[in-house]
Amino acid sequence: MRVLLAGATGYIGQAVLRELAEHGHDIVALVRPGRAVSDDVTGPIAVIEVEITPHADWTLDLPETDAVISCLASRSGAPDDARHVEFEANRSLLEYAERVDAQHFVLLSAICVQIPRLAFQREKLRFEALLEASKVPATIVRATAFFRSLVGQFERVRAGKPFLLFSSGNTTACKPISDRDLAAFIVQKLTAPPEGTQVLPIGGPGPALTPQEQGRLLCETVGQPFQTTSLPPEMFDWIRWLISPLALFSRRIRDRVEFLRIAKFYATESMLCWDEALQRYDAQGTPEFGEDTLAGFYAKLHAGEVSMPERGEHSLF
Repeated sequence: MRVLLAGATGYIGQAVLRELAEHGHDIVALVRPGRAVSDDVTGPIAVIEVEITPHADWTLDLPETDAVISCLASRSGAPDDARHVEFEANRSLLEYAERVDAQHFVLLSAICVQIPRLAFQREKLRFEALLEASKVPATIVRATAFFRSLVGQFERVRAGKPFLLFSSGNTTACKPISDRDLAAFIVQKLTAPPEGTQVLPIGGPGPALTPQEQGRLLCETVGQPFQTTSLPPEMFDWIRWLISPLALFSRRIRDRVEFLRIAKFYATESMLCWDEALQRYDAQGTPEFGEDTLAGFYAKLHAGEVSMPERGEHSLF
């Protein structure tokens, strides 16, 4: 199958690229200008540099493919960036998929869109609605937390400093999934297009872990006593209220205000399936996939077997 992969140099996109190559797919990899795919990936790969612009159809010169996988994601979560990437860029990809009569469009989304309070969540849902209405069979993969998002305190804890928690550290939880397992799940679904559009939430192998449990696990891995410092998640609101008047005059401050909203969201919401009837997150009802565990990842990171992943602009610590 010939597959167009957008976001091929991102954290998950790189893993999807490797998985596609291992399964013998013919790949068209879209990358930002100046970026390159990993040189350890072999196989029939055509790398195309694309400047994703909001006002031009940058898909017109793309070769025809059988399927599309989008791993595009806003770098900052700021409203303009979210609209440009999460909605407009994906919309262009969908128009391309419709033009070439693609057999399947697979979108990497996020489980956090269940409770949309943030700009990037609303833009993701806007595009998901376009997929629902499209004639192209589509799979929306709503992934839980990545391992990358749970390593921000690794060096801090290894240096003997306390693990930072919001409130007690027991009010939220997640089933983190590795990039490798998520990529395998995406490619597995690629060759089985649904009739219409399907939405698939997915996490890694359980059980669900609270931040308190993640901290204990990290301290045990690096051989440090478990000690914590508790922070109030309301601090993000306090800072936001303090700088909000400046946002009237500065786009940079407006983006910072949105970042504080994002930080508050991740500090207070679980990355699990939401049970609308019971109005609570459901760990048991959150599907699991793969074999990689956070404990195993921490151990490999501590042993130097894997390098610290690039954290992006959403990192808190």
